[in-house]
Amino acid sequence: MNERHAGAPGQVKEVTSLANPLVKDIKALAQKKFRDQQNAFMAEGLKLVIDALDLGWQIRTLVFAKAGRGNAAVEKVAARTVAAGGMVLEVSEKVLVAITRRDNPQMVVGVFSQKFLALKDVRADNGDVWVALDRVRDPGNLGTVIRTVDAVGAKGVILVGDTTDPFSVETVRATMGSIFAVPVAKATTEAFLAWRGGFSGLVAGTHLKGAVDYRSVDFSRGPVLLMMGNEQQGLPESLAASCDRLLRIPQAGRADSLNLAVATGIMLFEIRRGALKLEPILDQQ
Repeated sequence: MNERHAGAPGQVKEVTSLANPLVKDIKALAQKKFRDQQNAFMAEGLKLVIDALDLGWQIRTLVFAKAGRGNAAVEKVAARTVAAGGMVLEVSEKVLVAITRRDNPQMVVGVFSQKFLALKDVRADNGDVWVALDRVRDPGNLGTVIRTVDAVGAKGVILVGDTTDPFSVETVRATMGSIFAVPVAKATTEAFLAWRGGFSGLVAGTHLKGAVDYRSVDFSRGPVLLMMGNEQQGLPESLAASCDRLLRIPQAGRADSLNLAVATGIMLFEIRRGALKLEPILDQQ
């Protein structure tokens, strides 16, 4: 390792070796057990890192390609990282490829501390929408749901039971940065049901046994909790029984089910219909 500036966090280091312990620690974040041990995760891309810093997330390490040297935006983010007490690594392309596991990696990668919202701190005021996902297993689905929650202006996601990791590389990529804007809570089924008992709004779930068309429900009164089931099994009976309404999305083709993220998106846009207005198109001439 060639160090331009040696030292502790808050310093800048130049790293070219894949055997460097710092590189090994960051590469290990691809595995959940190491993410949990370090309470950390990776996010790729300059915009994502900037968004995370703007939203108050704690950055531990900023990694950027040598090609980024002299880039004003990259250097500004590096300065913000140092000011926050984080470490900045300027690395070779082969190191960046190893860290991201991509042949054409982004120029910038940030390592951040994980952040979960405690279930007891989930508040639902009038007009708020929360999504509860039961045992979601696919990181692409989870990331897409988090991104959609962000897009419609819903408040957050509650992960119920044994779910995929919201801070996995695949999930974070699928959120396109929304992981930094959407609060995520997690709970056992028992803890969730106990919390649901104090939820004062409408609890709606999609279910194959649902007899109500999702478009026929008035979602405009009070907060809404949307409950979505596991990709293969749907909502279990314990969660389905806790819903005020079991809804169904009508289908006309041969497919007998929808992808979880697609179904959640359809529901969220319907629930938030009254709050979503098109902005006027400005005359470009």
